[in-house]
Amino acid sequence: MTMNDQACADDWVEITGEDLPLACPMSHQGIQHAHPRVYLPIEKSGKATCYYCGTLYVLKDFSGKMDE
Repeated sequence: MTMNDQACADDWVEITGEDLPLACPMSHQGIQHAHPRVYLPIEKSGKATCYYCGTLYVLKDFSGKMDE
C-alpha cells in the first residue's frame, strides 16, 4: 500500500490553540481523510497521532501549560 492509497495522506498537520479540541479528521480535510471522528489528546504533550489514519498533529508554540 502506498501513501496515496491510505485514508489520510498527510504526514503531519500543525495546529494552534484555536483548533482545540483536536478532532481527526479536521473539518477542512477532504474525503480522502474519511474515518470515524475521534478526539485526540494533544494538550499535555504537544503531539498526537490519529490511531485510524496515522496523521501526526503538532501543536504550534506548545509550552506545556495548556491545562489552565
